[in-house]
Amino acid sequence: MKQSIRIILLLVSLATITTIKAQQTQPSKDSVIQLFGVVMTADSLRGVPSASVVVLGKGRGTITNNDGIFSIAVLKGDRIMFSSIGFKEKIIDIPTNLTDNQYSVIQLLVNDTTYLPATILKPRPSREQFERDFVNTRVPDDAYEIARQNTNEAARRILLATLPADGKEAVNYQLRQQATKAYYAGQTAPMNILNPFAWADFIKAWKRGDFKSKQ
Repeated sequence: MKQSIRIILLLVSLATITTIKAQQTQPSKDSVIQLFGVVMTADSLRGVPSASVVVLGKGRGTITNNDGIFSIAVLKGDRIMFSSIGFKEKIIDIPTNLTDNQYSVIQLLVNDTTYLPATILKPRPSREQFERDFVNTRVPDDAYEIARQNTNEAARRILLATLPADGKEAVNYQLRQQATKAYYAGQTAPMNILNPFAWADFIKAWKRGDFKSKQ
């Protein structure tokens, strides 16, 4: 009997602790504050459009309108960050001792000045200067050798014969074959042995050495 009473008291205690923690984690209606105001430049007092108003650590926020005006629901004690491109960030804390459910601010943002390295502007070179520099430019020997290899006719023929066709070439070849088959459906396809253009291509390929054995 005593053991049953102890178990019941333990369950009641756990339920009470869980209820208290839930009440602590959930904000009460009195802690919700309507934050509104305007974000302006500190030097000219102009509204900053599309400025970010973010509640830090909560993943919530809003942006100002074209006049820099904003409005967002926050909690007492929240930290609010104001930021915009070209201005320094500003963070404020919502007071915890507010008696009203509204809080207005006029937030001024200071320009964030970025100093870039000096840029030297030179006049456009004349045609004579360009030709002189182009002719006197030294090109490494390896670049010359790569250019010779890329323009070598024998190397290009070897690459053409050995490299496999990619997907686009294979599909185009298959489509051409299907088109030819559909075009000559129901009749005898012409033979290239009687085609003078095919003979001309064959003679050119034979002169180039395309039919020689590659070792």
